[in-house]
Amino acid sequence: MSAGVVAGVVISIVGFIFLVLGFLWWRGCLCNKSTMNKDLIGLDVQTGSFTLRQIKDATNNFDDGNKIGQGGFGSVYKGLLSDGTLVAVKKLSSKSKQGNREFLNEIGMISALHHPHLVKIYGCCTEGNQLLLVYEYMENNSLARALFGPEECHLKLDWPTRYKICIGIARGLAYLHEESTLKIVHRDIKATNILLDKDLNPKISDFGLAKLDEEENTHISTRVAGTFGYMAPEYAMRGHLTDKADIYSFGIVALEIVSGKSNSGFRPEEDVYLLDWVHILKEKGALIDIVDPMLGSEFNEEQVVGMINVALLCTNPSASLRPAMSSVVSMLEGQVSIQEFASDELQGCDQTL
Repeated sequence: MSAGVVAGVVISIVGFIFLVLGFLWWRGCLCNKSTMNKDLIGLDVQTGSFTLRQIKDATNNFDDGNKIGQGGFGSVYKGLLSDGTLVAVKKLSSKSKQGNREFLNEIGMISALHHPHLVKIYGCCTEGNQLLLVYEYMENNSLARALFGPEECHLKLDWPTRYKICIGIARGLAYLHEESTLKIVHRDIKATNILLDKDLNPKISDFGLAKLDEEENTHISTRVAGTFGYMAPEYAMRGHLTDKADIYSFGIVALEIVSGKSNSGFRPEEDVYLLDWVHILKEKGALIDIVDPMLGSEFNEEQVVGMINVALLCTNPSASLRPAMSSVVSMLEGQVSIQEFASDELQGCDQTL
């Protein structure tokens, strides 16, 4: 057989292989898109839809200059719609099952939720094999960036503002756990998922890991997900998931608000983190020492001590002893004293023994 014939056969075989691979890839993309569209139709999505052209125009074709966030989920871009509305566009990876799952989870849950302390979603786009979520734009980025991001990004948060932020987060969680039609466990409450609007009002964001809090499904989670340092011990170690996991995470965030320090980054001693340090200071009768030096002496000591003690109740190692978020709101607003709540809880425990 001549060299030319051999070469022709080889080229034909290689070409056929590429043709088959191309067909399989094309079919896989169509199947994924078809499945996504069916899933969206199956959800009771109460939000609008955008074309890919609209979103590209709004973000200047996802220009890096408009990128305002980056994470394991993908990227977030600032955008300007044709009607002058500022938006944030979250671009999830369409190539992974995790990206698809988080997209459907978020669009399905947050579109049905409406509260002043939850980020508002305007719509989504699945055109062109894209997974895009369009939210209201938060002018002051995240609480984490404001408190302990790069120095040039720090915001001057006085004590009344910090107190307002903490109560706002608590109200948002109380709505998720107790007031909304869907009872939801967020699963990833942390400072980076608390966004701040132009007036520094807090809004809970990122519902990609959220789960419905149904009585029959609150015992063991098949997949532990969230952020270490904020995870409740019973969830991190045993996969036991209830709304009490969010309450623990809230307690950590409250301590970060008071101290201006990141729970995972602050280590005053070997193997001692922020929560450990607060317990040490309480034993010494020196809780005020945890207050952010940036505040100087400009803070309400009674409110500070109260917030720290509420945070310690929320981070109790025993999930059953943590307060409900509605009780947290009542304590922070001074409607119920912390001592009164603690004594009621202890009496309740005694009666069950």
